[in-house]
Amino acid sequence: MRTALFFCAALAAAVPALAADAPPPAKPFVLPHGTKDIQKTVAGDYTLDPNHVGVIAKVSHMGFSLSIFRFEKAAATLTWDPKAVGKSRLSATVQTGSITSNVPGFAAELVGEKYLNATAFPEATFVSTAFHQKDATHGTVTGTFALKGKSATVTFKVTLIGAGPGFAGAPVMGHVIGIQAEGAINPQDFDMGPFFKEPIHLVIDGEFDHKD
Repeated sequence: MRTALFFCAALAAAVPALAADAPPPAKPFVLPHGTKDIQKTVAGDYTLDPNHVGVIAKVSHMGFSLSIFRFEKAAATLTWDPKAVGKSRLSATVQTGSITSNVPGFAAELVGEKYLNATAFPEATFVSTAFHQKDATHGTVTGTFALKGKSATVTFKVTLIGAGPGFAGAPVMGHVIGIQAEGAINPQDFDMGPFFKEPIHLVIDGEFDHKD
């Protein structure tokens, strides 16, 4: 009887010490969700998430419809400050050889010398020269668009899709800015041949990530 009482007393004395050494309980995982509040962003350098980006070109099909082309490889960096939007900077590249089409064999033709000439000019680039905020979720970014050794000034209308803390393959990440940008280029400025005469509309959807 005494042995049992001694054991119970010893166990009771040890429990607080064991509890003190135990790791704190894990915080419950909260699924992140973007908000329309640009103030949810943090200032710093952001990188385009390659898993959450779409670069679409909408091209007139001889005035009958719009043909849709997608570029599969893009990269970009963004320097951002929500308190000084006008000082932001963006630099982006698209691999011209990564174009796709639902017309069999047409993508291979487009990357050839007659059109994009991707072997000689593997990248299209955009470097910003001005950011202008219109309201809480809209603005414009103007910059120099370069393709096939030629360049022109292009302005994109930008819409904030969502911003705030996020994650990328792990419960904890940094901050995310998700946008959609729309602009247009004149194909004749870039020697795209007689088939492309009307403006080519560009739509970019993407997420920029800032690691804490």
